[in-house]
Amino acid sequence: MKNALIYLLVFAAIQIGCAALVRVLWPYIAGTPDITPMMLIASSVASSVIAAVVFFLARWSTLSRDYVRSRQWGVLFWSSVAAAGAIIPSAWLQEVLPELPNWAEGQLDMILRERWGYVAVGLLAPIVEEMVFRGAILRSLLSTMSRPWAAIAVSAVLFAAIHTNPAQLPHALLVGLLLGWMYMRTGSIVPGVAYHWVNNTVAYIMYNVMPDPDAPLSTLFGGDTLRTLMAVGCSLLILLPALFQPVSYTHLTLPTNSLV
Repeated sequence: MKNALIYLLVFAAIQIGCAALVRVLWPYIAGTPDITPMMLIASSVASSVIAAVVFFLARWSTLSRDYVRSRQWGVLFWSSVAAAGAIIPSAWLQEVLPELPNWAEGQLDMILRERWGYVAVGLLAPIVEEMVFRGAILRSLLSTMSRPWAAIAVSAVLFAAIHTNPAQLPHALLVGLLLGWMYMRTGSIVPGVAYHWVNNTVAYIMYNVMPDPDAPLSTLFGGDTLRTLMAVGCSLLILLPALFQPVSYTHLTLPTNSLV
């Protein structure tokens, strides 16, 4: 547990430090002291790159080609399908729960509206967050806690907490549980990266395609509650079978600190 908390604090410190440094340097780079989308994107990209380097050099997240060499492409496919199937049920669940404050709404809007925002949200975040939260934090918890599900639950709570935005907590917690379960079953962060990438990519696309990204889920289905519930049910019929497909694949015996 101690190591997991150290990893979390280091990751949070990198994010805070990069945000502060970029905020100080940005007026000299862009010629304006105002918070801009590119400033937020630069901060996110910098923190992701630095976190990846730190965790790799410290050997908290050690890379291996074993899982990729096993060519378990079916696992990656079903992980991606599961991510697609979870989007509507997660959005519905978030709507039926009590409304939580959205502290990061303005900043998220600025990042997601920019093309370069996809680099931060859709490409770097899935890789780096899986390295940190599954490849380092959850791996450490699984090695020290006797109950795997307790380790997964703790890692999911930490994953949700690092987002520091109450409105994102339900979705982040659910995704954290799913990603933790996938890591435990496959022994690799690669399926989780695939899931995370699809989740973030769909969110980015929908944010830019929908006229009002904050509109209720029912607006996609003409405001009809029955249609909305049917969509949730159909999505679950995609999500649940897809989730249980990877368990038929052999869990590889990877090196102690191996991720992929």
